[in-house]
Amino acid sequence: MTYMSGNKQVAVITGGNGGIGKSIARSLLRDGFFVVLADLKDEVADTARDLENETNGNILGMMADVTDFTSTVELFNNIRRETATESVSVLINNAGITRDATIRKMTYEQWDQVMRVNLYGAFNCTKQVVEGMIGNHFGRIINISSISRYGNRGQANYAASKAGLVGLTLTLARELGKYGITSNAISPGIINTEMISTIPAEILKDYENKIPSGRLGKPEEVAELISFLCSEKASYINGEVININGGFFF
Repeated sequence: MTYMSGNKQVAVITGGNGGIGKSIARSLLRDGFFVVLADLKDEVADTARDLENETNGNILGMMADVTDFTSTVELFNNIRRETATESVSVLINNAGITRDATIRKMTYEQWDQVMRVNLYGAFNCTKQVVEGMIGNHFGRIINISSISRYGNRGQANYAASKAGLVGLTLTLARELGKYGITSNAISPGIINTEMISTIPAEILKDYENKIPSGRLGKPEEVAELISFLCSEKASYINGEVININGGFFF
């Protein structure tokens, strides 16, 4: 079945089955986008169906492995076919994983897995949308970095991948700005999602006590910032890394 996007702009969110991904989807559906959730988990189709029922918006869930270039080619071919549109207007590179260990204990596989999802995944997906955005002289690319990009004990792989996303973001801004495409990065602090379940309770409590705002962040707060960056009101914001962390730094 093909879903006609009509005059709606298509927004693709990778890692769409996670807490932040779903919150971003709700915000963009409210803003009138046709949303595509992409995720390696097969329940992404059910997630999309639930959000469709919740919001009465236009949304699809598609399985894809962002670490595999061929898989991302197939994903965006499917998106163009299913939405009957030639190009994607918004790409949110949100897919991310952690495989924490100190550098002495970190295996090559742990390093490689995180780099492939967090950094290679962003490159693979960005390659699929750039030409269409240039042709339309419009686009929004938003990469989800992290407070860990400054470095954090036990997260050499994650920190390096998220710092790499910043370098990618700034380069895209310089290369694509003249085509009406903006590229920005969001750097969340500690957001109350499933990902923080791997943090020991005592460490999480210590972090929370050090946050000037006195609490963890909400996925909805990240989503609202992204909603703004996707809008015309943010057309002159380009090449920025925006912290959303309650004033906390490691």
